[in-house]
Amino acid sequence: MRGAWVVLAACCCCLGLCPAGAGAAACEPVRIPLCRSMPWNMTKMPNHLHHSTQDNAVLAIEQFEGLLGTGCSADLLFFLCAMYAPICTIDFQHEPIKPCKAVCERAKHGCEPVMRRYNHSWPDSLQCGELPLYDRGVCISPEAIVKADGPDAYSQDPSRCNPETSPDFPLDANNLHCRGAIDRCQCKTVKMGLKTYLKNNYNYVIRARVREVRARGMEPTATVEVREVLKSSLVHIPRETLTLHYSSSCRCPPLTAGDEYLIMGYENEETSRLLLIDGSIALKWKDKMGRKVKRWDQILQGKARAAHRRSRH
Repeated sequence: MRGAWVVLAACCCCLGLCPAGAGAAACEPVRIPLCRSMPWNMTKMPNHLHHSTQDNAVLAIEQFEGLLGTGCSADLLFFLCAMYAPICTIDFQHEPIKPCKAVCERAKHGCEPVMRRYNHSWPDSLQCGELPLYDRGVCISPEAIVKADGPDAYSQDPSRCNPETSPDFPLDANNLHCRGAIDRCQCKTVKMGLKTYLKNNYNYVIRARVREVRARGMEPTATVEVREVLKSSLVHIPRETLTLHYSSSCRCPPLTAGDEYLIMGYENEETSRLLLIDGSIALKWKDKMGRKVKRWDQILQGKARAAHRRSRH
């Protein structure tokens, strides 16, 4: 494994109890370009999607490059690499370790709404139902990866960094047990302008005052008072107190209780949820913002009508 990192399996007591089979293939270096940034550098084929070689896996994972470019989930690349280039260790050569179910669910929750805007659905081969839970089997997740030079917090209390059993994870920024997960929470700066608005095609745009931001578990929420609805595509948004759902524990874009924002995000029509994902925008409200958004939306609708006319001829 890459020198600066150590992967801590969710069920440490199981280590060494699953010896490699006599004919098991050896670990091999990760050669998939998208996965070279992962905190492991050894994998084993066939992978969890039954690709027999990394060359085959490369062709398959490259179809997600566009989705990765949207920033729909901070967990998507980790999840894909854990499936297409699974970590291989001496103890688990017989069957590579799978990603945790929660990692899959966070990636799907953040990215499936984006896929649906382009008439695609979450692939059947990447469904989350059969993946192991953090505390019921061996699996990997970003929360279970910490820097090797940090304290061995897991030996004291492994559950504290388990997002499925610790409801306050990772509220305490001084909690070194979860330092590895907290350090990676860096929100991308999205510059608001016509180009960004046309490219991201947000489902909803609202003016809202933030009442509370809750960081419980891996799906933090923000409670807001809606002052004005500038755009709503799939879900009816009343002018009242609503809940916005983050797609990861990093809480991007950041919101501060008591402040008023222009918020642009996406909607999950099935659950009637308003989502905040990577690429969403939250800017301190200024009166001129509302006029700009209305003008940009008129341009966006005009482009959509023009594209529709061209497709009919």
